[in-house]
Amino acid sequence: MTWNWSEDIKKYVVDLTNSVDTILLGRKMTDGFITHWEDFVKNKPNSEEYPFAKQMVDYDKVVFTKTLDKSNWENTTLAKGDITDEVNKIKKQNSKKDIVVYGGAGFVSSLIKNNLIDEYNLFINPTAIGKGLEIFKDVDSKLSLNLIKSTAFDCGIVVNQYQP
Repeated sequence: MTWNWSEDIKKYVVDLTNSVDTILLGRKMTDGFITHWEDFVKNKPNSEEYPFAKQMVDYDKVVFTKTLDKSNWENTTLAKGDITDEVNKIKKQNSKKDIVVYGGAGFVSSLIKNNLIDEYNLFINPTAIGKGLEIFKDVDSKLSLNLIKSTAFDCGIVVNQYQP
């Protein structure tokens, strides 16, 4: 979602982005996500968000899919096997940097259900949107999370960082 972000949260997201080199995506979100950032890089090279967009295009991306047979996107591979096996393989292959998940909700829910997330950064926006997509809907037993850090930003967003 796009909000009027303050400078402090922009810096937080830049720092978080700089700590990763691999993006995991569910198939349903992939085309819109990649197309958005590729178009941004091509059409807005002088924008403040250009460096972030360039990272999104340049980083390795892994798309989890049961239906696609080939990737049509730059720097993107497909993961077609068991989600636990595929994520653990990526974690072992990954460089010294972290892995980030951008979604979608069903994919994130599968990662949570299979205990594959090492750290949660939950952005709490001060806006009520009604019923939305649930990332914790497939959790069928108690999921205990330890609060590592909570950061409030000038724009009103709060980021809570948790570890399972």
